[in-house]
Amino acid sequence: MSVIFPKWMNALPTLGAFASVGGVVAVVVGTWYWATPDFFEVGYSPVQPGAGFNHQIHAGKLGIDCRYCHTKIEQSSEANIPNVATCNGCHAQGRVSTALSTATDEKVQFIRDAFDADASIEWRRVHKLPDYVRNFPHDVHLTAGVSCYSCHGQIMSMPVVYQDQGLGMGWCLDCHRHPESALVPPEKVTDLLWVQRELEDRAMGAGSANTTDLVDRLWDSPPQACGACHQ
Repeated sequence: MSVIFPKWMNALPTLGAFASVGGVVAVVVGTWYWATPDFFEVGYSPVQPGAGFNHQIHAGKLGIDCRYCHTKIEQSSEANIPNVATCNGCHAQGRVSTALSTATDEKVQFIRDAFDADASIEWRRVHKLPDYVRNFPHDVHLTAGVSCYSCHGQIMSMPVVYQDQGLGMGWCLDCHRHPESALVPPEKVTDLLWVQRELEDRAMGAGSANTTDLVDRLWDSPPQACGACHQ
């Protein structure tokens, strides 16, 4: 009796099973790595109006405290952006920018134009959580001792602000489970150079802040229940 199919074809079902399992694993791993905020949101940096706002100059070179512009971060859940009057307070004709250079003066003309027209500058939002997540309470985190650096990175070195962290749920929960990894003395939350050195030293087992005391200052353990962050 002649053989219709060669013997090696007996291995096809096994090979097909391995290929199917491998395909499923590849899809899961690919989704886990690429379809996450850590991959497609980190580095997001929208084009801003005018010449934009250079944090490297304002916060870095000039040493302006975050709270000079973001005035409500210690009392509000929202990190407000400064109004045009705040910007114009330094950049009005004949003030800081004119004293620096003509080129600098021209770059900030869009601020004066908005101020004269009594209009807002339409800054484009960089960090935005999904609609099904409640607003991130800046006041609560800053009071607890979570620095701007932990979420926004070293803003003092950014000519153009970009998203430094993915802000995914797992990232938030990791911090809530182990708050000692991020907490610093509340009076230091906007001293970003100090915070960077402290957290880097802490990661290597050094660090000067007593994390036990910092955790003990919390009114309650950081919540991990779904209702704490989701509507």
